[in-house]
Amino acid sequence: MKELTKAEEQVMQYVWTLEKAFLKDIVDAFPEPRPAYTTISTVVRVLVKKEFLHYETFGKIRQYAPAVTKDVYFKRHIKDMIGNFFSGSASTFALSFTEGEDMNLTELEKMKRMIEEKIERLKENDN
Repeated sequence: MKELTKAEEQVMQYVWTLEKAFLKDIVDAFPEPRPAYTTISTVVRVLVKKEFLHYETFGKIRQYAPAVTKDVYFKRHIKDMIGNFFSGSASTFALSFTEGEDMNLTELEKMKRMIEEKIERLKENDN
């Protein structure tokens, strides 16, 4: 899967939220001051070429929809980041959240519960 630029990711965020959208809908989703219509149109064309968006034609206009879900993109993006920055180790990636002062006790306990629940589900599936 190809990587998205910041501009492409921003457009995708709006399309993921809208689910189906004409170019005008995508432009209108941006806060003021909005990028130029032609700029967003160019980004949308690139996203179609990269196969992140597909479209249905209605006369002379196109209705765009995500060809890649936000979840699939996010998981792939995280997997690439773990590979590039943490030598492919998900546990080292998770451990990086405990370093420094960014996470408080409540957040760490929530992460611990989520991990424990995942472990239990995996154990149940093994049986």
